[in-house]
Amino acid sequence: MNFKDIATVAGKPGLFKVLKPSRSGVILESMDDKKAKLVAGMSQRVSILSDISIYTLTEEGAEPLESIMKKIETEFEGDLGLESNPDDTELRAFMKHILPEVDESRVYTSDIKKLITWYGIIRVQAPETLQESSEEEKED
Repeated sequence: MNFKDIATVAGKPGLFKVLKPSRSGVILESMDDKKAKLVAGMSQRVSILSDISIYTLTEEGAEPLESIMKKIETEFEGDLGLESNPDDTELRAFMKHILPEVDESRVYTSDIKKLITWYGIIRVQAPETLQESSEEEKED
């Protein structure tokens, strides 16, 4: 599995594994213990994680979510060192540590919370996606 196989659906919590396209949309499976299946129709906003970026002040203007999550995994290996309910200041400091050139005016606290939540889900359900080597991605 890689970041092209994982999606998020607007209005639904968590992440979903992309199973296959259907006539009316795409078939998804939740990446939690329930493994509930869902058909996301054309009216629902489905975003593939490989297409998501975080705003930066660099020339490119954004950093891919995949590279940010791999940085988090390399540096923290699952122990983010955050309190159970971190405040706005702590979340922003964490983001600044991971991505020093983050555009703080366009990246909201809710975005950082989502990043941390998604990282936790991927670390448990698909840890191979956080590895730097590309050999594992070719297996799927």
